[in-house]
Amino acid sequence: MIPLFDNNKRRGNPAVNILLILSNIAVFGYQLLLFQEGKLDAAVREFAFTPALFMHDPGGRALTIVTSMFMHGGWLHLIFNLWFLWLFGNVVEERLGSFRYLLLYFTAGVGAVAAQFVVAPGSPIPMLGASGAIAGVLGAYLVFFPRALIFTLVPLWFAPIIPVPAFIFLVLWFFLQIWYGLGSIMATEETGGVAWWAHFGGFVVGFWLSRRLDKRRRSVA
Repeated sequence: MIPLFDNNKRRGNPAVNILLILSNIAVFGYQLLLFQEGKLDAAVREFAFTPALFMHDPGGRALTIVTSMFMHGGWLHLIFNLWFLWLFGNVVEERLGSFRYLLLYFTAGVGAVAAQFVVAPGSPIPMLGASGAIAGVLGAYLVFFPRALIFTLVPLWFAPIIPVPAFIFLVLWFFLQIWYGLGSIMATEETGGVAWWAHFGGFVVGFWLSRRLDKRRRSVA
């Protein structure tokens, strides 16, 4: 399912959300330059979060918890992440305000990294991408706008666009992360792919923290 738009009215200027999107684009542009120069692999080793390296040198690798949030593994990875961030993040920033939104975003990103590290602390596979932090934004959206309608492209043979209540869309998304995460634990070998438990961790942190950051302390649609 691909979310296209929702029925929430945008009233403000989501400056922080736009800045986060532009920052991710800028870093990805720099990654492309490094790829052309044959230096991208070294940059990934240096700035992506690798659980096995962090376990052996947590102090020296602590900064990668943040830098990994701005790196992406390809065009589709970047586009899907930033589309979700644009669609769900704008109204969450309006609800929380810029500073609280930024705090939620980075705290969820840290929670995402922590969840993935707990599940696979010895993994040598670099973890990169904004999806863990964005999962926190989804968790906050569920708290604030559970009755909003998300118009969703369902890729069946006739590809209809269906209005799905946010509660259904996001709860289904959340349990799919758990399902695929359990599958990744049972896999016989590590081959890379999606950090499902990072999505889980980010979502839980965003859901929990949004309630404490919100001044209005009630859900609306």
